Amino acid sequence: MFADWPLLSLLVWLPIAGAVAVLITGDRNAGAAKWLALVVSLATLALCIPLWANFDTATSAMQFVERTPWISSFKVEYHLGIDGFSLPLLVLTSIITVLVLIAGWQVIEYKPSQYVAAFLALAGLMNGVFAAQDALLFYVFFEGMLIPMFIIIGIWGGPRRVYATLKFFLYTFLGSVFMLLGLIYLYLKGQSFQLADMQAMTLNMTEQTWLFFAFLAAFAVKIPMWPVHTWLPDAHVEAPTGGSMVLAAVMLKVGGYGFLRFSMPIAPDAAAEYAWLIITMSLIAVVYIGFVALAQEDMKKLIAYSSISHMGFVTLGLFIAFALVLDKNAADSAALGVQGAMVQMISHGFISAAMFGAVGVLYDRMHSRQISDYGGVVNTMPWFATFMVFFAMANSGLPGTSGFVGEFMVILAAVKVSLGVAALAGLTLIIGAAYTLWLVKRVIFGDIANKHVAELTDLNAREWIVMSTLAFFVLLIGLWPQPLVDVMQTSVEALLQHMTTSKLIGI
Repeated sequence: MFADWPLLSLLVWLPIAGAVAVLITGDRNAGAAKWLALVVSLATLALCIPLWANFDTATSAMQFVERTPWISSFKVEYHLGIDGFSLPLLVLTSIITVLVLIAGWQVIEYKPSQYVAAFLALAGLMNGVFAAQDALLFYVFFEGMLIPMFIIIGIWGGPRRVYATLKFFLYTFLGSVFMLLGLIYLYLKGQSFQLADMQAMTLNMTEQTWLFFAFLAAFAVKIPMWPVHTWLPDAHVEAPTGGSMVLAAVMLKVGGYGFLRFSMPIAPDAAAEYAWLIITMSLIAVVYIGFVALAQEDMKKLIAYSSISHMGFVTLGLFIAFALVLDKNAADSAALGVQGAMVQMISHGFISAAMFGAVGVLYDRMHSRQISDYGGVVNTMPWFATFMVFFAMANSGLPGTSGFVGEFMVILAAVKVSLGVAALAGLTLIIGAAYTLWLVKRVIFGDIANKHVAELTDLNAREWIVMSTLAFFVLLIGLWPQPLVDVMQTSVEALLQHMTTSKLIGI
């Protein structure tokens, strides 16, 4: 039934068309605009069902391919396709978009139609990033998604939103300029912008090194990795709740996806040579940034630093694989590292969205993110406290939640490389528990801190939908990660094949 449907184009352009329709509807019919946005987002999510149901897990080839000439003079094509890395990220994007629209339903009063339209456009552009198989098309979507987020933070953000938006834009844009230079070089060398052609291209070590660091400049900022992470806390603190949820849940994952799609298969020899650098940067993020989170007094800033620490596991898992993949006795561990990184991306998407959503629930009631302004919330908001504690446990890596699965897989892979690396990575289970439980203790438990806390009301129906949906997926992945692992299995094997095949001439 769906074989002839352009499902990927619909995933990209339906939300964007919906955004245009919502803008036309306008604020005079704000209710109709919000309902239209929700219907479009649900329709986009529904398109993921046939994608998942008809996805062939037995092949690593691109599926649901759509291909047509775009800029013929430069051999640029409108080329979409997905594999086991793309599909879970498309589903994550669609789920989070629906929840963000529900979360902001009654909260956003200023230009609500433009607010929901920005999120629809952002969803379409992010779907384009994960589906693009032409490098120039990828770059267009990669840069394009900055615009809606720039608008979301700049219009509906906090008092320092202008500073935060400019810092966010400059960091991410400047980093991606180096990626563009790398893509142009590859085109001039191979006369093709197709990712498959770039991944098959023979490159000497000098070329690979320059390309590796060009891609690193773009994707390290996007994740973000230490030391180019400083834009993220400012962006999160100033962004509205929905902006923080999408930024943490999906946009950060574009960096990890970029490593999988560009750095590792296009420049495998350079990636192997400099894997130690990425592993070091990742461990610093896991440990040092964890301690920075422990010192925060702003709830949003604490969770932002927590995101940087947890995303360090993604790059750690990916590049640990280079230290294992050539050892026949450790090949399974190399696959485990990549799988763990991918599971961590999806898991962190749900957990981080939940944590920022929980902070948003409190902020909507008290208009404060300062931990010191709270205390004893469990006495007036018992259901909220239940969800908050559950998500805090997941953020700490509690077994049975999704937060445990990816990190445990990466640590298992790290043991094969070095007990020291594994021990440092494992510290996140201690440090993460420290800052997360310290947050929960001061906000949720204890005596009621002040009269404002005493007047708080528990979750309404809209907030219940958002919190319970996120809790469902955190539990589902934590208790039954196998479907997610199965979807990516053949793609992981194909990536490992790229990693073990030298591109150096004569090798």
